[in-house]
Amino acid sequence: MGQYKFILSGGGTGGHIYPAIAIAYELKIRFPDAEFLFVGAKDKMEMQKIPQAGFQIRGLWIAGLQRKISLQNLMFPLKLANSLWKAKKIIKEFNADVVIGTGGFASGPLLKMASMMGIPTVIQEQNSYPGITNKLLSKKADVICVAYENLERFFPKEKMILTGNPVRQDLIDIESKRVAAIEYFNLDATKKTLLVLGGSLGARRVNQLIEKELENIQNQNVQVIWQCGKLYYDDYKKYNSNSVQVVAFIERMDFVYAAADIIISRAGASSVSELSIVGKPVIFIPSPNVAEDHQTKNAKAIVDKKGALLLKESELETEFSLVFEALLKDKGKQNQLSENIKHLAMPLATKQIVDEIVKLIRNK
Repeated sequence: MGQYKFILSGGGTGGHIYPAIAIAYELKIRFPDAEFLFVGAKDKMEMQKIPQAGFQIRGLWIAGLQRKISLQNLMFPLKLANSLWKAKKIIKEFNADVVIGTGGFASGPLLKMASMMGIPTVIQEQNSYPGITNKLLSKKADVICVAYENLERFFPKEKMILTGNPVRQDLIDIESKRVAAIEYFNLDATKKTLLVLGGSLGARRVNQLIEKELENIQNQNVQVIWQCGKLYYDDYKKYNSNSVQVVAFIERMDFVYAAADIIISRAGASSVSELSIVGKPVIFIPSPNVAEDHQTKNAKAIVDKKGALLLKESELETEFSLVFEALLKDKGKQNQLSENIKHLAMPLATKQIVDEIVKLIRNK
C-alpha cells in the first residue's frame, strides 16, 4: 500500500478551514502513517489554525479580486502566476497522491496545477451556491462532494456526490455533555442560555442587534454567550457580566452547543451543517454581503422544511424582539424546530468524503 501523501487546501474563513481539518483527521484515522500538508494563503487565518490542529502548512501569495478597482486587483495576475508556480513546486516536492480543496483563495492555484500534473483532485463544496473558483475547477476535478441537491447547473453531474459538509465529530452526541458544559461556562442551570454566533471574524450587524437587545434579553431570565468575533471584541467586551459572556472565539464548540437552548447564527454552510447535527432551535440571520446571497439560500434550505427561523437584516429592527420572545415562550415550537432540523443532518459526511478519496487513490 505504501505511505499515502495528502495535500489539503481550505482557508480564508473557518467555513473553509474546519471542513479541511475534519477530512484530514478522518484520513489520519484510516491511514495513521500517511503524510499531510496543507496549503493556504499567506496572512490568512489558516496560517494559525492549521498548525494549532497539528498539521504543517505552506503559504501562497494569493488574494481574491476586489469588487472595486484597486491596487490589489492590478497585482492579481502577478500573485496568481507566482502562486501557480509555487503550487507546482510544492506538489512536486511533496509527491502528493491526491489534492483536496475545500475552498478559499489558495485552493484555486493548487487544484489547477494538480489536475494539470495528472494528480487526482477532490473538491468539497459547502454552499448551495458555489463560488467562482470551484465552478472553474470542477471541469477538471475527479470528484465533487456537495452538501446540497440540485447543483447540476454548476457542476458536471457525473462527478457530483451528495455527502453533506464535514463537521467536527465531537458534535455528534452533545446531549451527554450538557451538565459538563454548563459547569465549563459557569452558567446558571435554572436559566435559558442564548448562544450568539457571528462566525470566526464576527458579524457587525448581529453584534449591533445584540447590543441593542441585550437588556431586554436578560430581563427574560436569559443568559448569553456572545461570540462577537475577533474584529469586534474590543468594542463589546464591556458587556461582560454575570449573565453575559462576550468572547472573540470559542474553543469548545461541542460544549457551547450542549449548553445552548436557543441559537442565533449567520448561515454560512459549515454553521448550517453543524447546527443541523446539534439540533437546537435556531434563528438564522444570513449575511447579505456574500456572493450570490448564498447564506440566505443555505438558511432557506432549512427554513423551507420548518427546521429553523429566518430573519433578514432588514427585518431586525421591527421583527427580532417579537420573534425571539415568541420562540422563548413556546416550548412546542422549540421542540418542533429541533426535531425538524435534525432530520436534515448528514452526520456521516466526513466518512463518505474520505470513502471517495480512498476510492480515487486505490484506482490510481
